[in-house]
Parts: sequence; C-alpha cells; structure tokens
Amino acid sequence: MTNTSLVTLEINDGIAHIRLNRPAKHNAINDALLLELEALFSPLDESVRVVLLTGEGDNFCAGLDLAEHQAREPFEVVRHSQMWHRVFGKMANTGIPIVGVLKGAVIGGGLELAATAHVRVAEDSTFFRLPEGRHGIFVGGGASVRVAGVIGAGRMTEMMLTGRTLSADDGERLGLAHYRVGPGEGEAKAKGLAVSIAQNSALSNWAMVSAMSRIDSMSMDDGLFTESLVAGMTQTNPEVQARIGQFLNRKK
Repeated sequence: MTNTSLVTLEINDGIAHIRLNRPAKHNAINDALLLELEALFSPLDESVRVVLLTGEGDNFCAGLDLAEHQAREPFEVVRHSQMWHRVFGKMANTGIPIVGVLKGAVIGGGLELAATAHVRVAEDSTFFRLPEGRHGIFVGGGASVRVAGVIGAGRMTEMMLTGRTLSADDGERLGLAHYRVGPGEGEAKAKGLAVSIAQNSALSNWAMVSAMSRIDSMSMDDGLFTESLVAGMTQTNPEVQARIGQFLNRKK
C-alpha cells in the first residue's frame, strides 16, 4: 500500500483502490489532495485494470475545503479552476475504468470528483448538493460539463440556484448513481463490479471510457465516424478475436 497524508493507494489483482483520507474534514478537497490524486494517475501502474474510488469515514467528499478558500485575482481563479479540470480530466480520461463508492456527502467539488467515475455505487446515506449559489460562487471543477452531461443543464441550474439536496433515490433516478445499496454495502458491491470489469478486454475498456465522452460532444456525423474507427480498432484486436472464438466454441 502507498500512503500519503491525504490519499491512500492499494493495488491487488489489477484493481487499484484509491481512498480519500481526510475523514475529519469529510474528505473535503484542498490543493494538496488534488495534487496527490494527480500524482497517483501520472501514470497508474501498468498492472491496473480498474480503479476503485472511495472515501474514508462516513462521507465520500464534502467538496471544496472552504477553510482554505482564499481571495484571488480573476486570472488566478481561472488557473486554479484549470488545475481542477486537469486533475479530474486525467482521472476520467486515463483509459482505465473508475468505479466510485458514494456515501454521505457528495457536495460541490465532491460531486465533480464523483462524476469522473464511470460507474457509481451509492449507499442509502448518500446525498447530493451543489451549494455554489449559497456561497456566491460558480462551479469550477468541471460540473458544468460532467454533471450537466448526466442530469442536464436545466436540472443542474436548478440545483445551484436552490441549493436543494438530492437523496440517494433522487440521484439514482437522475443518473448520478448507477447502483443503490444499503449502509456499508457500497465497497463490496463496487469491488464485485470492478472484478467483473477487469475481466473485459483492456482495449475495449479503454475504448468505452475514452471514446464515449468524446463522441457525446461531437456532431452526429463526427460521432458516427469516430464510432466506426473505434470499432475497427477493437474488433480486429487478436485478444478480441480469441474471446469471440472461445464464446462460439462454448456454445457449440
């Protein structure tokens, strides 16, 4: 296991378990935590097939650590926001599937971090909130793209304006969570999903987590063209040919 002050990493059987480690702060995000996350993905060990992303304690992540908020000039704010974009972009686009376990607070920047996960498991205690309006600020960690891409711009605007809290049920209904489980069951469910995903072809996993988000932002013609190119890459891969052959022989 690799331990840092704010994040821990453990790799077993191709699954990298990354855990936010600020339970006393509800795993709130500061610059140091962001940079430690970035370091873990720069790059991930070549043996890693899937990442499991969790938070220590009762909460996944309470968002930006407001205790460390500081007044900045406009350009400094832009650069700080771009640092969040860089780190979360590296996670979401590393080509390795991420399975996130959500519990307790998933607020603001914590929701932006959760949105980097390609599969999200929420325990009953999970609640989602975008409190930026109450703080007089605007999202800066990618929510206007990643979160709005999940729930729609209109719903996200309403969440920011009202500061409303969405329950685990609400989150599952809107797509913020893909699976709902009981208290304390999130990691077991996520580990089972991670083991299953790790058995997929590494190339097809890479294609699914790398291509879909990009195709989603393209025009229809460009998206269809890109889909054909990615299909050509995956379907002609020797490993995939062998997998299909094994499947057909099993049926016979």
